Amino acid sequence: MTDTANSPAPAVADPRPGFFAAADVLGKVLADLRADQYDLTTPCPEYSVRDLANHVVSVLRRIAVMGAGGSFMLVPHFAVDVADGEWAAAWESADADFKKVWGDPSVLGRTIGLPWGPVPGAVASVIWTNELVLHAWDIATATGQQVDWPAEALAAPLANMKRAVPAEPRGGQVPFGPVVPVPDDAPAIDRLVGWYGRRP
Repeated sequence: MTDTANSPAPAVADPRPGFFAAADVLGKVLADLRADQYDLTTPCPEYSVRDLANHVVSVLRRIAVMGAGGSFMLVPHFAVDVADGEWAAAWESADADFKKVWGDPSVLGRTIGLPWGPVPGAVASVIWTNELVLHAWDIATATGQQVDWPAEALAAPLANMKRAVPAEPRGGQVPFGPVVPVPDDAPAIDRLVGWYGRRP
């Protein structure tokens, strides 16, 4: 859903603080979900809140597995083992594994086998930070949550967005809609999600 064949460059020498901050935001968004919101449609129209919650838990599990040298294929696209309303607990468990693996600075130089090709861990972390931020925004927007976006979580995705996913083409192998124009002085999160085809 947020994959791209282009590899961004880390905006800072160590992008992990932003990576960890993005995960923390998404964990809080999941923790604040209510049962009456599970069937709501998200800005990813093919995904309900339930679908996206199951997906992001799987994403974080995959990030930990791949950071430790495992294959993308070892973790399913959706966390089908997680029951409704249990996403925050599942996230907390996955987050512990994620931060243990990515807490080791050597992971930044490790080769990570993304589906479209191998990249250094530092680059993979920027790609995944972007994915976590976008999906946190998707779920928060669908459920009316107000998020206090940490600057470090947005810095690398914002710095790399135009290189990672050019304005054209969109659709097909590039799973984003057309760029939504956003003023240059708009909040950083609005500029980021607009570039990825979401309407702030």
